[in-house]
Amino acid sequence: VATVHRQANVFQPRLGRIIDGLNRLGERIVFPAHPRTMAQIRAERIHVAENVHVTEPLSYLELASLASQARVIATDSGGLQKEAYWYGVPCVTLRPSTEWVDTVEVGANVLVDDDPDAIIMAIRHARMPKRRPQLYGDERASGRIAGVLLATIPGR
Repeated sequence: VATVHRQANVFQPRLGRIIDGLNRLGERIVFPAHPRTMAQIRAERIHVAENVHVTEPLSYLELASLASQARVIATDSGGLQKEAYWYGVPCVTLRPSTEWVDTVEVGANVLVDDDPDAIIMAIRHARMPKRRPQLYGDERASGRIAGVLLATIPGR
């Protein structure tokens, strides 16, 4: 799965360099395109190879379903980087920096910026670490929230 939507990445030459890396990868990539990203692909006539399946934007649940089943996620989205960790899917970040440095430090996320060769290598070699520390809680928040909500229902 690949997503590119940040303002800095949707204009040339960065967008062309990112897509060049995805094109040359040769793997099937599902690329739900943000409207401004798609507009630039069309306006700049950026070639998108057959292995890159560009789709309309997806709903949150559709993207979550797709991303959670991906082999790797390549993205410039801060939120999707964190969600990739929750899903147990390695992430390749198409930016020079990230607010989720802890995912990089544990080896679950690699920063590649817009370098096509680095994108290819990072995606090909992306792996989740064998041990994933709990970076964002104990994964039991929804159960605790449900318990609190149920406790507030009169007669329960």
